[in-house]
Amino acid sequence: MKKSYCPIDTFINSIKGKRKGTIILHLFQGDKRYNELVKLLTDISERMLTKQLKELEADGLIKRTVFPEVPPKVVYSLTDLGRDIHPILKGMFKGGILFEKSIEDSQS
Repeated sequence: MKKSYCPIDTFINSIKGKRKGTIILHLFQGDKRYNELVKLLTDISERMLTKQLKELEADGLIKRTVFPEVPPKVVYSLTDLGRDIHPILKGMFKGGILFEKSIEDSQS
């Protein structure tokens, strides 16, 4: 995570990307294995999901735990910071619904 001129930009830069906010919202519901996330996020490729998970981990929003099993078991969970931003993302979700409704109303 890189500090920007404005804290709002710092926040947006850390969560912008293909489905990062959605990944955080899913992990708020509980820890997930990689394949569970693949099934939940059908609109992005596995390559893109892996990239987003690595970036979220590098920014300290999620934690990746590898269990020493064969085959290896990998579990993703939120860090304290990831849990702390949940209310903000939930507000953004509600804001998105308002904008979508506004778009639908203007097209009617």
